Amino acid sequence: MPDTANVIEMHGITKQFGSFKANDNINLTIRKGEVHALLGENGAGKSTLMNILSGLLEPTSGEIIVNGKKVNITSPSAASRLGIGMVHQHFMLVDKFTITENIILGTEKTKLGFLERRAAQKEIKELSERYGLFVDPSARVGSVSVGMQQRAEILKTLYRGNDILILDEPTAVLTPQEITELMNILKSLTDEGKSIIIITHKIEEIKQVADRCTVIRRGKSIDTVDVKQTSQQELADLMVGRSVSFKVDKKPAQPKEPVLTIKNLVVKEHRGLEAVKDLSLEIRAGEILGIAGIDGNGQSELIHAITGLTKVESGTITLEGKEIQNLPPRDITETGLGHIPEDRHKHGLILPMTLYENMALQTYYKQPFSKNGFLNKEAMKESARHLIEEYDVRTQDENNTAESLSGGNQQKAIIAREISRGPKFLIAAQPTRGLDVGAIEYIHKRLVEQRDNGKAVLLMSFELDEVMNVSDRIAVMYEGKVVGIVDPAKVTEQELGLLMAGSSLEKALGSQDGKESAHVK
Repeated sequence: MPDTANVIEMHGITKQFGSFKANDNINLTIRKGEVHALLGENGAGKSTLMNILSGLLEPTSGEIIVNGKKVNITSPSAASRLGIGMVHQHFMLVDKFTITENIILGTEKTKLGFLERRAAQKEIKELSERYGLFVDPSARVGSVSVGMQQRAEILKTLYRGNDILILDEPTAVLTPQEITELMNILKSLTDEGKSIIIITHKIEEIKQVADRCTVIRRGKSIDTVDVKQTSQQELADLMVGRSVSFKVDKKPAQPKEPVLTIKNLVVKEHRGLEAVKDLSLEIRAGEILGIAGIDGNGQSELIHAITGLTKVESGTITLEGKEIQNLPPRDITETGLGHIPEDRHKHGLILPMTLYENMALQTYYKQPFSKNGFLNKEAMKESARHLIEEYDVRTQDENNTAESLSGGNQQKAIIAREISRGPKFLIAAQPTRGLDVGAIEYIHKRLVEQRDNGKAVLLMSFELDEVMNVSDRIAVMYEGKVVGIVDPAKVTEQELGLLMAGSSLEKALGSQDGKESAHVK
């Protein structure tokens, strides 16, 4: 059990941006040797509160006590001197530097004017072995996995002697294996007496690793609970402020004619290797077709080919009777395609631009947003205000930049833009990545609503329960091919997992009575 001594106390913390209160009189205590989860919806104020604790922001009012002493944290270096270090959701690493160079950056030790690189590398290696944070200290950051980059960020805090670690959405970009490794690392850190704060909205991970959990809703601290004594449903309801359903409520699909037809598609990835191999697929009006597969089996390249972001080597893609392969993205969009991209920063938003400009990115050149080559900004703002309200995008107003929004609210803005255009065919790639349970429930309802309105929906997700919950049919991809199409109502997660790992349909589904019916012809 963790020591009950408080290492952090935050009392009455308020942070205002103009008239908007991101934090409103929040109280938080962290004990020595505990994992403390900070749970809340997207835009609830979790990251703002931790940015205050880590010295990136100063509170408008309130006080912070560290190890029994009232402190004024004016910068990240001041926080570090107090033993507080933060690992941000978007890592603060220089790609061209080695892991060692990144870790020692700003705290470099020199001897006779020369950098003591070898001594630093040795110290980092010892630290990594002690905590199970296995990294290659000499590897360049740009060439290593996301999981190793995260371990480097954690090592950076430990190298600086930090005993209080803040991890912002630490599992958002990790594979399931890397998540398991991270949980083991957190355990070894708390065993050493470190205190860890995890900012998250993933309730199952809180149940797995946290001792206590403080729930924040719309800038206010709602409650602090003992995780072992609190169910997942109770945590979800506390976070959202209402009863949340983990199951998608939908009627059986009524599929009609094909909307998108793919025949013998071949697509190469950036190294020139075939990522999609002779793939054929059909998506019908009035259905959600899920794409399941382990990351890296051609799903992203398939979607980029459909949307015009990647060249098609051979084969055809037909949308509403028109071949669209290798057309410019705008021409494909005009044919009736909506795209919620996998990477919202790279393909979904222009971060320095305002929310109203981002929400008009697909239609700014049309009336009422444009006339005779001039933009009608008032019309763009009016449309954005309507979408912000309809899709519950948490922002001060439509003039805020996209980069000022939380990740989940950025995602909601993209979904609002794409669905509001009324596409005949909607691609939703990782649509709920980084969203809380309330927002996930809302997005799933929207996708089902599109289906029920006779639209064709292609859902690609690495979350197995999402694919099984939302899809009407599931196409499983392995090594660039569709290895089977199954009915989610008649297949188990284990069977789906076997297909994703490369088993044949017959082996995965077995030969028991009725199992063959899981294969949708």
